[in-house]
Amino acid sequence: MIIYLAISIMFFIGIYGMMAKKNIIKMIIGVNIIGYAVNLFFIVLGYKNNGIQPILVPGVSIEEFVEKAVNPIPQALVLTSIVIDLSTICFLAALSIRIYEKYGTFDLEKIRRLKG
Repeated sequence: MIIYLAISIMFFIGIYGMMAKKNIIKMIIGVNIIGYAVNLFFIVLGYKNNGIQPILVPGVSIEEFVEKAVNPIPQALVLTSIVIDLSTICFLAALSIRIYEKYGTFDLEKIRRLKG
């Protein structure tokens, strides 16, 4: 139960980083923290106490395997989520570099003032 509390705290730290910070890089870090929290949540959902890997090995009966196997679907979702998070972070980093080249700052308040 405490792991869910830790995940929710991590998620809200990311939300705070996105909403309260004025620096674009800090906002990107907040998005990244949210992605980590979601991935951790998916992994915790598929966890079982005394679980075994979701691979059928010799010496383990089918009944024991079905009873103790960890759910592989959250693991597959996390792998997909990692790829999506990576592409999102790369896009945001490229966008922030272009903003810096144009305005010379990462501060959103200064960018809004420069815009006119």
